[in-house]
Amino acid sequence: MTELARLTWTDVAATAAGAVLLVPVGATEQHGPHLPLGTDTAIAEVLARRAAEEVEQEPADGGRLPTVLVAPAIPVSSSGEHEDFPGTLSIGQEATELLLVELVRSASRHFAAVVLVSCHGGNHEPVTRAVARLRAEGRQVTAWSPRWHGDAHAGSTETSVVAALDPSLVATERAVAGETASLRALLPRLRSEGVRAVSPSGVLGDPTDACAAVGRELLDAAMADLAAHVRALPCPRDGAGRGTGAPGRAAPGGTGGDAPGRVTGRREMEP
Repeated sequence: MTELARLTWTDVAATAAGAVLLVPVGATEQHGPHLPLGTDTAIAEVLARRAAEEVEQEPADGGRLPTVLVAPAIPVSSSGEHEDFPGTLSIGQEATELLLVELVRSASRHFAAVVLVSCHGGNHEPVTRAVARLRAEGRQVTAWSPRWHGDAHAGSTETSVVAALDPSLVATERAVAGETASLRALLPRLRSEGVRAVSPSGVLGDPTDACAAVGRELLDAAMADLAAHVRALPCPRDGAGRGTGAPGRAAPGGTGGDAPGRVTGRREMEP
């Protein structure tokens, strides 16, 4: 079992010192008229769970087999660019950054490493800042996001992935093409005016040619990439160096006061 919320503290105690905790970082935001508000959260949860299972089935070279657990997903984050659409919930960049910082400080008291599995592009900046801040404190934390190319939001790529997860989540009859200009061209207006000013439907791309088979290929490739990222983390199974005052251990109360430590294995999150 990989889901942290389903375990007891005594279940976790035996392996936490050498374990990797995956934290799905999602969002609750519009995904056009055809995809659910929880799209990013659902994708992050599935990728984290499947990667955890994959790592435990196939250890890294040398036989090292870290325990990988999946934390409850963060379902609300920084989605201000979508707030003109009903149903979108956002806590902004500053609050998202602080939430991640405090969560990882807490997790670092017991887990060897934390990976933020972020599947919402709008979280790129707060996630990147949170990781930098935490690593400066000596935490073993990295961020990962899927390297999917294609249209930007609720288009063919995302719709294909959701169709692969659960076809019943896609309202195919409502799928219509939105704004299809490149994200680079749209970015200035997106930042200043939000998504609705650019696309009244909320779609940036064309979901009408979405395909579940393509979505399965995208999910499989992303899961394998995340599993490789986890396997590459330096996670001592004996929990060495995690005593009181050691790098990576949170100070009581959760803020500040930690000695810096050497952390390796960093991978920057892409937008």
